[in-house]
Parts: sequence; structure tokens; C-alpha cells
Amino acid sequence: MVWTLTLINDEAHIRRDYAQGILSRDTLAPHPLEQFELWLRQAIADNEADATAMSLATANAEGHPSVRIVLLKGHSEAGFVWYTSYASHKGQDLDGNPNAALMFYWRESERQVRITGTVRKLSREQSESYFSTRPKESQLSALASQQSQEVADRSVLEARVQVLSAQYSDTDVPMPDNWGGYVLSPTRYEFWQGRVGRLHDRFSFDKEGEGWAVKRLQP
Repeated sequence: MVWTLTLINDEAHIRRDYAQGILSRDTLAPHPLEQFELWLRQAIADNEADATAMSLATANAEGHPSVRIVLLKGHSEAGFVWYTSYASHKGQDLDGNPNAALMFYWRESERQVRITGTVRKLSREQSESYFSTRPKESQLSALASQQSQEVADRSVLEARVQVLSAQYSDTDVPMPDNWGGYVLSPTRYEFWQGRVGRLHDRFSFDKEGEGWAVKRLQP
């Protein structure tokens, strides 16, 4: 069989230049978490859409990759936190292979941050503390959904939510047994600032003992 490459809207010629900022060794924060926080705060202040959205890349025990968007729900020296069903596709990947990667992309400021490291589950107490702050509709959805499993029709999910909504109309919604938080502990960061002519600025921070080795990377 011979395959023909079809271009939609001539995407090979769709491009834009990057001229919003620069990143140099002089302006780079000494610690990667500090640099991340500087960029995140600016993205939020600039009203970047979904500033806390991050791509989460996992791979199963056989090395087959998968990626999706999740929302950052906390960060510290300990790592970067998100919440999900432990029975989901990503949860199953992480059970067999705890290595993962995150990427933040802030379009308006023309910046990316890539973070790689190892992942562990948060304690049930930590997860319950966050679950209790979620809107009730989100709590009910988490309880109703068997994430990543096949369902015949959306009406099945809506019916489950309706039953649960009546069941917990006057009481707190319990956190599902297979739901909770993960934290990725970074071993590497990379900061990318778009520049004119694709001569982008890139710096990596690699964990070395108690510190970080910083390198400028070619674009």
C-alpha cells in the first residue's frame, strides 16, 4: 500500500516568530523551582488561559508512552501535585513505571518548562483534604466515573451522578477509594524561551547531590 501525505490548510507553512522575551544566565534564577515560580506567577498575572495546565507524559512497564493534560494543584520543594483516579490509564502506567514528565506551555509569553522525575502517591489524608475543597459537582463526577473504562453512552454517567446527587444531597460526598493525588519529584528541569529566527534560549537544571547543575542548551 502506498500512503499519500495530505496537508490540511498547508500546515507545513504555518509558523510564527517569537519575540516576547529573552532568557540568559544573568536573568536565570539560581534554583529551578524559583525560576518556575517566576514564570508561573507571570503567566497567571498576564491571564494566560489555563496557566496551571500541564502535559503529563507516562509510559507503561513495556515502555509504551501516553500523554494528556492535567491541572497542577500544588508545588513545593517536594514536587508537583495533581489528582486523578488511580485506576485510570495514567494510574496504571505509574503503577508499573513511576518515571514521568511534565510540560507547561504558556503561549502568550512564548515559554515552556519541562520537568522530569519520579512519581509517588500522596497519603489518603492529603488527598481527602484536597477532595473536600472540590465543588460538589466535581466530587460527584469522580465518584460516578470509572475513569478510562468504556461506557455505552453519556446517559449512563449522567444517571449515576443523578442517583449519587440524591444520595448525598444532605451529606458530604466521600472520596472514592481509588482516587487521590500524585507528586512528581523533579530530577531535571528545562526552561525554554522562544526567540527570533528559532534561535531559542534553553537552560537545563540537572539534580546533582543537594544542588543543581545548570547548562545552556542549543535550540
